Amino acid sequence: MNTRQIKDTIAHKSMFLICLLVLNLALLIAWGLYRRAQPILATKSLGELLLNSTWHPGSGQFGLDGFILGTIWVTGIAIVIAVPLSILTAVYLAEYAPRKLSHLIKPVIDLLAGISPVIHGVWGVITIVPLVRDYMMPFFTEKLPFLPFSSDNYTGFCALTGGIVLAVMIFPIIISVVCEVLHTVPAEIREASLSLGATKWQTTKLAVLRKVYPGLVAAVILGLSRALGETIAVLMVAGCSLFALPKSFFDPAYPLPALIANTYGEMMSIPLYDSAVLLAAFILLLLTTLFNVAGWGILLRLERSRC
Repeated sequence: MNTRQIKDTIAHKSMFLICLLVLNLALLIAWGLYRRAQPILATKSLGELLLNSTWHPGSGQFGLDGFILGTIWVTGIAIVIAVPLSILTAVYLAEYAPRKLSHLIKPVIDLLAGISPVIHGVWGVITIVPLVRDYMMPFFTEKLPFLPFSSDNYTGFCALTGGIVLAVMIFPIIISVVCEVLHTVPAEIREASLSLGATKWQTTKLAVLRKVYPGLVAAVILGLSRALGETIAVLMVAGCSLFALPKSFFDPAYPLPALIANTYGEMMSIPLYDSAVLLAAFILLLLTTLFNVAGWGILLRLERSRC
């Protein structure tokens, strides 16, 4: 074997090992979190931890129910706001906008994705919090009293504020994925629909969107996984009260990522405290991994069907 072949073999094996290491990082992180969470799992049942809403580490109570509900409230509001706006924006950019305008807007959307989460949080504090406190809360509580809008929290730091900020943060990923998915539809499908007398909107709704429906679902799933893991921006605007379960859009919410960021490293002398926080991190990792794998799996299947 000559020198060139030896170098080629070494480079091949080295790159394979590096690739294997990168692929195993998620497994290593999950294993480390699970090992650190084992003490509390050995002491308390998983059902007791997930269904109990009392979080009082000093007395050995580590209920995660309130934090899970906070995560569901904030993420659910963000998805409800972001999905229709993002899909309609992507449809306009891919199907209706002139090419020059589309090429001008897409970099701006990508720039929005690159803004630091703490900037979104500061923007939420100085803009969205006063908007919710001074305008949205009085309007909804007076005009729509039958919906879950009544609350004793009048600060503006609430689940709705966190959801709005989070929706702005996940706009770019949903728009980008939906645009790419729409571009996978062959032009022949559009031409065939238009030749049969369908309007532009009928073609888009009944031919294009129906063709890429799995891709739309994947885009929403990827946006959801991003929303689940967001920390600092939500921590700054959601209220994060340990003693209240969110029952209204205007109640404070305390999502799991905020719990981990806000409490880890404090009061580690309390037994099982460290283990409980790392259990929350392990649960969050499992959820985000599940949604990411599902989303990319759907996109990969769509790409293969195109080929």
